[in-house]
Amino acid sequence: MDKIVIIGAGGHARAVLDVIEAIQLSDNSIECIGFVVDREYGEPGTMVNGLPILGDIQWLVAAKRNIYAVCAIGAPHLRYGMIRRVEDAGLKFRSLAHPKAIMTKRITIGEGSIVQAGCVLSNNIVIGRHVYIASTCVVGHDVIIGDFVQVSPGCHIAGYVNVGEGCFMGTGANIVDRIIIDQWSRVGAGSTIIKDVEPNTTVVGCPGKVVKHLEKDWHLGNV
Repeated sequence: MDKIVIIGAGGHARAVLDVIEAIQLSDNSIECIGFVVDREYGEPGTMVNGLPILGDIQWLVAAKRNIYAVCAIGAPHLRYGMIRRVEDAGLKFRSLAHPKAIMTKRITIGEGSIVQAGCVLSNNIVIGRHVYIASTCVVGHDVIIGDFVQVSPGCHIAGYVNVGEGCFMGTGANIVDRIIIDQWSRVGAGSTIIKDVEPNTTVVGCPGKVVKHLEKDWHLGNV
């Protein structure tokens, strides 16, 4: 049995625990043993949805040979920063898909990525590392989703879309076909994107319009 530790103990982490418990109903090869957080976010022994906070990141690094990890931190730049902190420690990461996600066999999912319940994923899709696809999202054929992307609940991504590293897509965002959402950009909730999005920009509205330009490498402030 593979033992899994969840990095984080907030809402995303509890949702990831739901995925693991749903998988366990038909597959007893995995078990979540608890959560790991920096001390300011929770003391060891604190219970979260019936499982303990085991310790901080140093605890995880010390236990790395016997467990898998999954990073359940919501914002892409914060998730990126956490992975950068631990990636040199040789940790093993698991990807997880809820049994009630509809997925074809022609999908590639990178390590540490999560697909939540109610999602419908078509074929010839490539999902990078440490991606979070929240509940009830639809992803069309021939889509590429880069590392550390957050796809919030209810998003619709049409065919041949390319979503760059670290992008954040707000709840209910819609992306028409053959669009490039470039790296470390942000798409507001409910927005409809009908043309390419430049890197490091925030786009909102229907149709989407740029409302903010972020500095290049802005996300590195959390590393």
